[in-house]
Amino acid sequence: MKKMTARLFSMAVGLNAVSKAAGSSASKEQETDVLLIGGGIMSATLGTWLSDLEPTWSITMVERLDALAEESSNGWNNAGTGHAALMELNYTPRSADGSVSIKKAIEINEAFRISRQFWAHQVKTGVLKEPRSFINTVPHMSLVWGDDNVNFLRARYKALQQCSLFRGMRYSEDAEQIKQWAPLVMEGRDANQKIAATRTEIGTDVNFGELTRQMIGSLQKKETFSLQLGTEVRSIKRNADNSWNVTLNHLKGGGEQVVKAKFIFIGAGGAALKLLQESGIPEAADYAGFPVGGQFLVAENPEVVNHHLAKVYGQATVGAPPMSVPHIDTRIIDGKRVLLFGPFATFSTRFLKNGSLWDLLRSTNSSNILPMLTVGMTNFSLVKYLVNQVLQNEDDRFDALREYYPLAQKEDWRLWQAGQRVQIIKREAGKGGVLRLGTEVVSDKEGTIAALLGASPGASTAAPIMLELMEKVFTERFASEAWQMKLKEIIPSFGTELNGNIEAADQELRYTSEILGLKCDESLVADVTPPVQKPTTQPHNDGEPVADIAL
Repeated sequence: MKKMTARLFSMAVGLNAVSKAAGSSASKEQETDVLLIGGGIMSATLGTWLSDLEPTWSITMVERLDALAEESSNGWNNAGTGHAALMELNYTPRSADGSVSIKKAIEINEAFRISRQFWAHQVKTGVLKEPRSFINTVPHMSLVWGDDNVNFLRARYKALQQCSLFRGMRYSEDAEQIKQWAPLVMEGRDANQKIAATRTEIGTDVNFGELTRQMIGSLQKKETFSLQLGTEVRSIKRNADNSWNVTLNHLKGGGEQVVKAKFIFIGAGGAALKLLQESGIPEAADYAGFPVGGQFLVAENPEVVNHHLAKVYGQATVGAPPMSVPHIDTRIIDGKRVLLFGPFATFSTRFLKNGSLWDLLRSTNSSNILPMLTVGMTNFSLVKYLVNQVLQNEDDRFDALREYYPLAQKEDWRLWQAGQRVQIIKREAGKGGVLRLGTEVVSDKEGTIAALLGASPGASTAAPIMLELMEKVFTERFASEAWQMKLKEIIPSFGTELNGNIEAADQELRYTSEILGLKCDESLVADVTPPVQKPTTQPHNDGEPVADIAL
């Protein structure tokens, strides 16, 4: 009898938990000002922005999985790099005459500084807790070898030294100096190999999963916010008044529910494309998706992990696409320090790590099939790269690791399947389709629905990306005095271009470093480098952003 009573009590607790996860009964219709689809860093960031700017707005967040930040935002599913263009060589493309453009690097650096200010404000207001739980100082390094690559790094360094945002960066071609910076990558290396490196002490490692959980945890304390886990979007239909009816399915037996939303944000990672198509807005017809997965080698042996404190990015091989840029990184995930090396590309028709094998087919329609075929035919290097990556075995991956860590031992490393990313294929007049390696905000002309497509630089620039989205869809409110004042309070440098403004850039760096507990280096001394020579081969850096597979 006691056992039966205990079993019935357990069942009742389970049903109650399901009910709470569902958030409401199947028959109840809910109304909300804002519906956030996806429980990752993008939805968490937009929800936090709107909670600050419009505290009376009701916000509902739905997530298909039973926990937050389990897809791309999960700390183990991305590279955890605070992308600031300090080391990512593809942000500084080289032309045939040897000159280097730093325009993209400046854009990325300014964007990441906005993210730092956004996070600092959330720490000040108690939304985010102990900063070391989600961000830590980890030096950023570029490492190259061979005459042409060394010459490129010289030119890149000299170009960046003309910009006030990159002061404090060091440059060296001296093996002993580089060994002090990163002993793991130098020990056992051929002493005759020509090598060069840059190093910036103020680089960061970021746990975007922890950021997501803390921001949403703070939102959950507000009466205006509702979170529904284990909830899948079944349909999105526009109403006559330009609001939306979204049919939800509660996967743990809670049945279906209809939510009427004034505004919808689709921040569902790779699944965003399919949901955008489901809305039927004409802007969605311009897009298709190309899924790419990633794997990393992971080391947890303290003797290895504690021998390296840096994120070291290299140069893609000739003919390889930007997404192939290898790097060996110190990571701090949920308080644990590990090393990651990769990425190694994988291919699956899934748009999410926990998605369906039918995702790619279901996203293909009469509007985007031609652009997809065009991209396939005009990006042979990408196709070749993916085929070679998929065919790699354990020895191939380990050989790649030993180019960066010559003394690596197999027993110290294991293979980890990271997240899925969906690169953008966009229809363009006269071109059929073009592969985009960045991120794009896509919205309807009425400003009632928006989605974030693409992968890079992604989470690192979530705060400025959501600023862009809000300016696009809430145009009048964004320009209002109330919003402008609040935006300036959250982002002290809002409306100010930091590049070229040394005082403002240094002030921002000191401010965010103090609050976030990060290292602050304002060195004005640039290292002397040998003269830059004209390239002997055509540059293979095409200037597209680093499409970090596991970012």
